[in-house]
Amino acid sequence: MAASPTIRRRQLSAILRRMRKEADLSLEEAAKRLEWSRAKLGHIETGERKKPSVVEIRALMHEYGVDPADPQYEAVLALVRHAQQRGWWTRYDDILTGSYVELEAEATSIANYEAFGIPGLLQTPDLARLMQRARLWRDPEDIQRAVDARMHRQQILAGENPTQLWAVIEEHALQRLGGAPEVMREQVEHLIELADSSNHVTIQVLPTDAGVHAGATGPFVIMEFAEPAGPIVYLETYTDGLYLEREAEVAQYRRLWDHIRTSALDEERTIPYLKKMITR
Repeated sequence: MAASPTIRRRQLSAILRRMRKEADLSLEEAAKRLEWSRAKLGHIETGERKKPSVVEIRALMHEYGVDPADPQYEAVLALVRHAQQRGWWTRYDDILTGSYVELEAEATSIANYEAFGIPGLLQTPDLARLMQRARLWRDPEDIQRAVDARMHRQQILAGENPTQLWAVIEEHALQRLGGAPEVMREQVEHLIELADSSNHVTIQVLPTDAGVHAGATGPFVIMEFAEPAGPIVYLETYTDGLYLEREAEVAQYRRLWDHIRTSALDEERTIPYLKKMITR
């Protein structure tokens, strides 16, 4: 699978920042040499400039003293050239908002704490359909396209090199499905199958009787990527979400994640708990 434009931009930004620092140039000095504004170079380094040209990046590397014979020279230009390729998710631009799906598709591992629902990567088609109706969608065609997009997202958990997924789900998120018993049974059976048979999927249930715990602040996702792209914390909102990349912020959510999974039932106790839910 080719890397998404979002990931390419993050990789390119990280590489260009490193090259500038290795050349011992400040942002202001590099921009002055190129006769660019500081803002232009800053936007390239942060990924805000989404379509830097090959000519611009060649000029940057020339100022940074990167030899065209250096293997990384062509590798960087390849990142630029391929950044305009469109991923499968662009077919669902009206359904999927923001960059989350692009990032998710390239993550090497995902840690997902869910307080109110089932992680999208673990949902059955019937639950996904039910969830879309709950979001006040009415058009059957739009609902089906949203379900199709969600099922496509789940392909990252299949294949030869699947994404590692670790999910902690609140007990009441599962109990809420009791209003749709057939959907609930199918969904719980799906979770059991994944937890029982997939080496790359870990599922824990956080029981209500655990009381107040570190996850009381709300659900979140921590996504890890191959170097040089660093980790991202995603906080969902109704329309899109917030993305946190600062090292201190990510570290704080890593600590939060450790506390939450420690409060949850371990893997060995989670599967019997899930089985009990559908045999009552």
